[in-house]
Amino acid sequence: MVLHRWLRICFLNLLLVATLGVLLRYKIAFSLPLVLQKNVLHSHSHFAFNGWITQCLLVLMVHYLSRQQQKNAFGRYKPVLWLNLLTAYGMLVSFILQGYALASISFSTLSIFVSYAFAYMYWSDLNRLPRNSTAHMWFKAALVFNVLSSFGAFSLAIIMANKIADQKITLSAIYYFLHFQYNGWFFFACMGLFLSKLKLQHDGLPKRIFRLFAASCVPAYFLSVLWAAIHPLLYLLVVLASLAQSAGWILFLRMLQQNRMLIKNSFPKYVSWLLLLSLIACSIKIALQQFSVIPFLSNLAFGFRPIVIGYLHLVLLGVITLFLLGYIVSSGLIMVNRKIFTGIVIFVAGIFLNELLLMVQGIGAISDVMIPNLN
Repeated sequence: MVLHRWLRICFLNLLLVATLGVLLRYKIAFSLPLVLQKNVLHSHSHFAFNGWITQCLLVLMVHYLSRQQQKNAFGRYKPVLWLNLLTAYGMLVSFILQGYALASISFSTLSIFVSYAFAYMYWSDLNRLPRNSTAHMWFKAALVFNVLSSFGAFSLAIIMANKIADQKITLSAIYYFLHFQYNGWFFFACMGLFLSKLKLQHDGLPKRIFRLFAASCVPAYFLSVLWAAIHPLLYLLVVLASLAQSAGWILFLRMLQQNRMLIKNSFPKYVSWLLLLSLIACSIKIALQQFSVIPFLSNLAFGFRPIVIGYLHLVLLGVITLFLLGYIVSSGLIMVNRKIFTGIVIFVAGIFLNELLLMVQGIGAISDVMIPNLN
């Protein structure tokens, strides 16, 4: 089956992302002169975004179309899927060999144009479907935010081309890209997939939840740049956006409570714990965002690298990756045997330990306490 082949590729890509992560961790603790840390870091992050999460989301979203009376969906999207994979592997190799140079920038730019092509095709195909469900709203918003995130990548390219040395401007462009990727494209696409599986009878509450998150996504970007001393009116907008996201998440939890029997029937018991862990991780993320509205706490968080890395991995591993695993398994897209179940348990334990140690490292850095051998 075409879907199974694409999912195998996605899981291979996740393995490569994890392998690069191990390399990065090893080089922090031990000598590895052949490997340039910054190059591997760029390769790891770009491939995690494009090779694992984006590739997996594209495959699952195309699979959604194939279930909605578009049986040749994978044939239609085959060039886009292969092109995205090509750019991902291009970035994987070129960043390791060169860092930011002609080849890596070319592959990065090509991946953006691939995302534009997918957005145009997918939006058009959603409009052709006979039933316009709430999930379609989340999918369309995800496509818009994916396109918006590319402006951050282009800004970063302009900054580097003009050799602008202002770190605040550089960080603002990086955080812009990251925000609209994981709070926009990744989050909204996952919500679309989740709601498409639930098939709720009444969509009044889901629509309210969508409006709160969609309206707050753009101003919520400024949560990432509170250290830049933004205008008081803009700060007020950030506070309102943060409150809107918290309200949206509370309503989402309420919706889950109201539809617990439907959820119980939709998701097998042996994998529902994966989705529960993703839910807990997302709740922690929303709470941390709410606390980061306080300027003192925001400066504290962004001032210590382990906390930033811990937060990014909480979102990308704890929220997004666990959701994707839970969704794939609960939808019966892969058959779960003892070996796969054991692998998932080990992987989840690794995520938990990774977050725990980063948290300890961050608290140690804030309190100026050196913890020996933690690396």
